[in-house]
Amino acid sequence: MAFPIGYSLYMSFHQVAIMSTGIEVNPVGLKHYKYILLENGDILYNSLFPFLRQSLFMIPIILIFSLLVAIMLNQKFPGRPLFRSIFFLPVIFTTGEVVREFMTQGEGELGFLQRYNIASLVSENLSAAWGGPIVAVMGSFVLILWYSGVQILIFLAGRQTIGASVYEAARIDGATPWEVFWKITLPGMTPFILLNLIYTTVDLFTFPTNPILSQVSSNNYGQSSALAWIYFVIILVFLGIALWVFQKVNKASGMGTG
Repeated sequence: MAFPIGYSLYMSFHQVAIMSTGIEVNPVGLKHYKYILLENGDILYNSLFPFLRQSLFMIPIILIFSLLVAIMLNQKFPGRPLFRSIFFLPVIFTTGEVVREFMTQGEGELGFLQRYNIASLVSENLSAAWGGPIVAVMGSFVLILWYSGVQILIFLAGRQTIGASVYEAARIDGATPWEVFWKITLPGMTPFILLNLIYTTVDLFTFPTNPILSQVSSNNYGQSSALAWIYFVIILVFLGIALWVFQKVNKASGMGTG
């Protein structure tokens, strides 16, 4: 992978043309970066920032949903392997094109949103900068949850690392299920929450609705390479912020102690 990654960085500083005799590159310095960052806001600011705000809602929704489902699927009940398969099947069968087609057809929406006009209420009471991303998340809520299969699997594996003897001792001491969740299950799942936070953040940046992916063009390899590297840096910054917030919340709640 080192060569294509390094070559894309090299192309981002050049004007690349595919000729019959081969690839012709001419140095242009920071031209592509200046064009994307300073001259053409439509490529980056008008498309990416709304998606980043949308991701701020999608990440906690996916993490909370997958954690709760993993805890339920860890219980002993008839047909448990079938239900585990049902929650993981979307990961196997849905590709980017399939999910994109579902979204185009308006699938994945929650019926009560239109019935009670909730989307309009959100748009009317919030600014367009935040109302739009929230409505977009609600409009594809079911499809977003489809992307929780891997997270459920990770949480399920993490839940099974907590020994049954710990829960048995808590029940003997008279702990309620609520206390068991907050004092045993959640602290024990902290490493897996961090792992899923990283995975979900990276996965969302390749989500089918990602506006940056549609901007990559084979007609201008140099500019597309520059856009990819800018996008890569933004992903690292976004991921760093997510990790920083997680550490602050983890430290404040005391889950990192013990």
